[in-house]
Amino acid sequence: MNNQAAFLKPAERNAGVAMLSLFLLWSTLPSMVMADSDHVAANLPEVNIVDGFAELVEAVKPAVVNISVTGTVTSTRRLPNFRNQSPELEEFFKRFFGDEFEMPGGDGTPYERKTTAVGSGFIIDPEGLVVTNYHVIEDADEIEVVFDDGTRVPARLRGTDGKTDLALLEIDGDAPFPYVIFGDSEKARVGDWVVAIGNPFGLGGTTTKGIISARGRDIRSGPLDDFIQIDAPINRGNSGGPLFNMKGEVIGINSAIFSPNGGSVGIGFAIPSAMASNVVSQLQNTGSVQRGYLGVQIQSVNDDIADSLGLDRARGALVTQVIDGSPAKAAGLEAGDVILRFDDKDIPRMRELPKIVALTEMNKEVDVVVWRDEKEMTVRVSVGGNSDGTTAGPVNGSDDSEAGKLGLRLGQLDDDAREQFSIPEGSSGVLITEVAPDSPAAERGLARGELITKVGNSDVETPEGVQEAIRQAIDDGKNSVLMLVEREGRVRYVAIPLDG
Repeated sequence: MNNQAAFLKPAERNAGVAMLSLFLLWSTLPSMVMADSDHVAANLPEVNIVDGFAELVEAVKPAVVNISVTGTVTSTRRLPNFRNQSPELEEFFKRFFGDEFEMPGGDGTPYERKTTAVGSGFIIDPEGLVVTNYHVIEDADEIEVVFDDGTRVPARLRGTDGKTDLALLEIDGDAPFPYVIFGDSEKARVGDWVVAIGNPFGLGGTTTKGIISARGRDIRSGPLDDFIQIDAPINRGNSGGPLFNMKGEVIGINSAIFSPNGGSVGIGFAIPSAMASNVVSQLQNTGSVQRGYLGVQIQSVNDDIADSLGLDRARGALVTQVIDGSPAKAAGLEAGDVILRFDDKDIPRMRELPKIVALTEMNKEVDVVVWRDEKEMTVRVSVGGNSDGTTAGPVNGSDDSEAGKLGLRLGQLDDDAREQFSIPEGSSGVLITEVAPDSPAAERGLARGELITKVGNSDVETPEGVQEAIRQAIDDGKNSVLMLVEREGRVRYVAIPLDG
């Protein structure tokens, strides 16, 4: 593998991809020897770091556990077959290995093998509930929790949520167990001290400290990304371990690093407790997770789009499509609306909306503030459930019209055009037949064969309708014109600059 840095993804059960395994070490581990395990870490006074972190660590460390996982993976045998290449080499291998090098499976036949992995976790309940990352226990056959004093107990799954990479385990034993509590990650500030405790490289309970480097990081692991970035050193094996504030509260779950070589370079990522506590509570109560569901496709609002809509600045999430039968449809949301607030929470940029919707209770009635017809209006929505919140459409895209200054030639959508461009019968709009090179339309990515279905707030069905809508935008003093474009069933808004 080269030295280019990459965001680490959930681990595969393959020793050959160790660098891409989130803080996991696929090996047999030594025994762990740690301290007293009957402490309940709650209501710890805030630590004065002038005196060091020992008081905090002594209070919370007994509730931090190591996770040992045994699983089964399917591999293929890739043994050499020299029968048709070198008789001398074949005889050499037979002399030392007999016929083993030609055993069945040498041609790629699959076989099963055992794997061992380690991660970290922490106890959140005196009855023995343990939080860890989903990727730590994914496809596990057996799971063991290893306590601070080296005691090993079997664990079973209470529930998992792959979307947020969280899992909840339960263990039996002599309750009450030591435990820690979730804090409020929303109150954590960039620059605050944090302490990470976990099981890097299977070494057992290891403490590191640092600060919060950034908030709201999107590392492209999923639509709900909202990571806390830290500089406390974390490595393979730290996955699922807690990130503490100075009160000994868990404000994050260590899950990923950015690294050129698989080791810590001071850029780590933790799932914020504001998200994790919601998911863990649902797993504890029902064993599954229900997410709020709105039912829209969305895209980002850039400066051109904001100007064309009369919006003061680029913000919110632009609705490109409303799903039939969805809560959004029932509430009257429309394509072209810009969602500015959801349930009293601002939407400064598009990617915030899926996270806010997903964490909203199913069946909750919420106010959604949208920008429509150059003014704000409020729509009441009954949030649905059992989905991923919203479906985010592509951020980049463009639109066209026939206005010569935009570089477009338009045509009527007829049977010949449908056949030529494979346009389904149910689609309607104005066909883009040609895009001039180096034109505003070309710069925005519009292409021959796409359909313009709306210009501004007006549905269009003829080239003349597109022209009239563009003229109206010019007469209104717009710097750009907003178009809704469709291709192969996908729709997107594009703002094209106007010259004049």
